[in-house]
Amino acid sequence: MIKKSWWVDIRFNHRRYRKRSPENSRAGGLAYEAVLRQKLARGEGIDKVDSASMREESFESFAWRWFEEYVMTNNTYLVQRNRKYVLAASIIPFFRKFPVHKITSHDIEQFKASLIKKGLSNKTINDHLGVLGKCLATAYEWMELETASPKVKPLKCPPPRTDYLSAEECQLLLANSEGVIQEMLLTALRTGMRQGEIKGLQWNSIEWGNQNVLVRDSQCDSRQTLTSTKSNRERHIPLDIDVYNMLLRRKEVTGYVFLDADGKPFTHKRLTSQLARVCKKAGLRRITWHRLRHTFASHLAMKGVPLNTVQSLLGHSTISTTMRYAHVAPSTFRSAIDLLNPRAPLFMNYGQPVGNQWSALQQQETFLEKLPSEKQ
Repeated sequence: MIKKSWWVDIRFNHRRYRKRSPENSRAGGLAYEAVLRQKLARGEGIDKVDSASMREESFESFAWRWFEEYVMTNNTYLVQRNRKYVLAASIIPFFRKFPVHKITSHDIEQFKASLIKKGLSNKTINDHLGVLGKCLATAYEWMELETASPKVKPLKCPPPRTDYLSAEECQLLLANSEGVIQEMLLTALRTGMRQGEIKGLQWNSIEWGNQNVLVRDSQCDSRQTLTSTKSNRERHIPLDIDVYNMLLRRKEVTGYVFLDADGKPFTHKRLTSQLARVCKKAGLRRITWHRLRHTFASHLAMKGVPLNTVQSLLGHSTISTTMRYAHVAPSTFRSAIDLLNPRAPLFMNYGQPVGNQWSALQQQETFLEKLPSEKQ
């Protein structure tokens, strides 16, 4: 029984089927299970058995089924936790008795107005609307309805502020940490890896020869196992000399790189509490592990690293996500504006910032490569 509804949960030919019983009782569920098993045995499909009854299913019933069958399967632990809270706290109480396919755009606007009256910020309201929109879109897909799901129009809100640590704050954070937590903080600041990627980092992902790390795994708290990264892609990140030497000192062949005192992979809850403790000791504002990822990207942008390079290092699927760091590279914009002044000399760098450390390093590497090798 799930949320006062009886469900049939069976496996056939290595495939799982979960169907809501048309008769909401234990006896009805057992009878429905027998019918489904007979159909499967005869080679008949059962995916469309509930299409008619699904259309009259209440939003509450469908929402929890969507959470169990879609969210728990496709989303990360943090997204699962957030969507469960949003469903239980606001969406289901408002749409509880609505048949899913009868929810209109006007109903959604009324829901939006109710959240505004509660004093929620536009950003929080948009987060709730995002969960509702995805749930309804999935419902229309599963029910194979010919019409499109009702439009969910988000509220206007300013773009989120990207907070990051200064170089001095980074040093303060590392100075007030120790052991494996210090190692994980250093790795986050110098590689920009996500928390799950750091938790799931394996020794066989360290490429010792070229001093790279192959990011291909992420530790999932809910499943307590390794999954693919958020973008479902692999990426290579060069290791900073400090991170490389830190890892080399305790080099292993296989297994997790970072383990807690009990020899187990860290959980999100434990890492969050550890970081909070370090911040308090260092006298810093409370930050999240994702803030360290912002710090990595912001420092690269400030030093003139092209945003498409930052995108590759972070593993962003689109450049639009990386563009949030463009504002921290004011020297690039200053050079562009200076070109408009007719009295500004045309330097050989054609408007590129003179102090661009990235360009300077690239030119230095090219120059060194052209030097003749020293004879022994």
